[in-house]
Amino acid sequence: MAAEELYNEIPSLDLSDFTSGDFERKARFVEDLGRAFNQIGFVAIRNHGLTNELTKKLYDSAQSFFSSPDSLKQKYERPDLNGQRGYIGKGKETAKGFKVADLKEFYHIGQPEPVGNMPANVLPDEFPEFSEATQTAYRTLEDAGKQLLRAIALYLELPENYFDDKVQNGDSILRALHYFPLDPDKTPDGAVRAAPHGDINLITLLMGASADGLEVLRRDGKWISITALPDQVVVNVGDMLDRLTNHKLKSTIHQVVNPPREKMNQSRYSIPFFMHPRADMDLTSLESCIDAQHPKIYVDMTAGEFLDERLMELGLKK
Repeated sequence: MAAEELYNEIPSLDLSDFTSGDFERKARFVEDLGRAFNQIGFVAIRNHGLTNELTKKLYDSAQSFFSSPDSLKQKYERPDLNGQRGYIGKGKETAKGFKVADLKEFYHIGQPEPVGNMPANVLPDEFPEFSEATQTAYRTLEDAGKQLLRAIALYLELPENYFDDKVQNGDSILRALHYFPLDPDKTPDGAVRAAPHGDINLITLLMGASADGLEVLRRDGKWISITALPDQVVVNVGDMLDRLTNHKLKSTIHQVVNPPREKMNQSRYSIPFFMHPRADMDLTSLESCIDAQHPKIYVDMTAGEFLDERLMELGLKK
C-alpha cells in the first residue's frame, strides 16, 4: 500500500472534467477527488457554476444586511426553528467541546421550495437583493454538490446516482456569516472566530471568503492555511459522509483563526453551503468500507438523529 500523503496545500480540481462526457477526464476526476478526501478531506473546485457577478452580489448584500442595526436583524431571529432558518445572533454557537462561543453572527437559508414539514425561509423584507442572491446561490451550490456526490459514489464503487434521492429536498443550509470586528483588548480569552470543528453534513462547499483565516488540521497535527482563488469553491467532507464510509473519507478538523492584532478591527464574511441529505437517510457505515484493517467504528443512526445530537452539542437546540 502506498504511504499516506501529507499535503502542503489542498488539491485543485475542475468540475467540468467530471461533467465533460469524456470518460478519461471523468475517471481521473473521481480518482483525484477520492484520494484527496481520503487523505486530507479538502479540495478546491473550479467551474462550480457560481458567476463572479452572483458572488459579488451575494457578498455585497450580506454586508448590507449585517451592517444594519441589531434591532432590525433580530426581527428575523426564529429560536423555535433551532437556528435552522433566519438570523442567529452573536455568541449563540459554541463549537463541540468548547466553552467560549464563537465570535460571529450568521443567517441561514434552506430549501427555496420547502416540502412536507420543512420550514419556509425567513427572508428580510428590507433586503430583497440578499434574499434573491442567497436563494440563487443555494440552488447553484446544491447542483454542484449533487455532481460531487455522484463522483464520490463512483469512487466508493456505488451506483453513480446513489446519493441523488437522498439529497432530493435535503436539509441543506446556506450560511451567510459575518465575523465582526474585534477589539483585541476586550476579546474573551480563548474566543476565536470559529474554534476547531468538523462539519456535521455530507459535504460543505465554501466560496472564497473575504479574508484569510481558514486552516485545516493535517493528520500529522500540523495546521495548514487554505486560500481559495477567487474562482474556486473549497469543498470538504462532513461527519455524515465520514460515518457512512467508516472514516475512509475523512471529515477534517478546521478552524478560522483570529487575524493579526492590527487587522482585528476588520469584518470577515464567509458563505458556506452545508449539503445535507433528508433526515431519513441511513448513515449506517457501508459494508464495502469495513474490513479487518478498518473495523466498524460508528453506531448506526439516521441523518436526522445525528443532526439533532450535534445541534444540542452546539447549543442551537435545547
